[in-house]
Amino acid sequence: MNLQGKVVWITGASSGIGEALAHEYANRGAKVILSSRNEQKLAQVAAGIKAKGIEAFVAPIDLENSESIKSCASKVLQQFHKIDILVNNGGISQRSYAVDTPIEVDRKIMETNFFGAVALTKEVLPALIEGDGGKIVVISSIVGKFGFPLRTAYSASKHALQGFFEALRSELFDKNVTVTIVSPGKIHTNISVNAITKNGAKYGIMDESQEKGMTADECAKRIVRAANNNKKELLLGGKSVIMVYIHKYLPCLFYVMARKVKPT
Repeated sequence: MNLQGKVVWITGASSGIGEALAHEYANRGAKVILSSRNEQKLAQVAAGIKAKGIEAFVAPIDLENSESIKSCASKVLQQFHKIDILVNNGGISQRSYAVDTPIEVDRKIMETNFFGAVALTKEVLPALIEGDGGKIVVISSIVGKFGFPLRTAYSASKHALQGFFEALRSELFDKNVTVTIVSPGKIHTNISVNAITKNGAKYGIMDESQEKGMTADECAKRIVRAANNNKKELLLGGKSVIMVYIHKYLPCLFYVMARKVKPT
């Protein structure tokens, strides 16, 4: 799979799946644009990629802030004049009960995970359409397929991503732009550590199942392969994806399992 010269923009590229995707795309010859709020960590990721002789461009962005998105997109397009692949990976998870969580926290999660991805996609979409075979990769979650305790707003944001980008895929069928929606289960990243609680603070705990999950590097390899093959959907994350099928075919069992979930 040769992606030589392709321009790939990845949000949430400072760690986890985003960082692994940056290296995977770079290893295949693509120029990578790295975005997140953590400019220092982005610089470290970029340095590792540049050491391979591949171009990496740091573009800090705050997906919760529409002006930050517009400004960042303007700079990136001015620099590269095109985007071949947009990877909407940036986001935050949640560990709190709905009854305890202020609406401001719900809005923060929705703004970052859903509206941030939508706003950036709209900024980049004309360039994707004008290019030769653009791709949009959306990192959703298995909880975009079902609701799950302690993740009410997070689940909602991922359901919203699924709906928006499925509809967008149909709108783009004749524009030579494909949409791949990825629904990871348990991947060994710090997503649970960085999840926010009812007061917006970091959860700070690695979920046990997360610690035993698929590596981010393996996850990235499968995502890049799926997007390259224009796959519409990808479920990955080992045994955790079984929950998608339990929810679909054995809903009574799913709800028994879900209500047993408690905070660590």
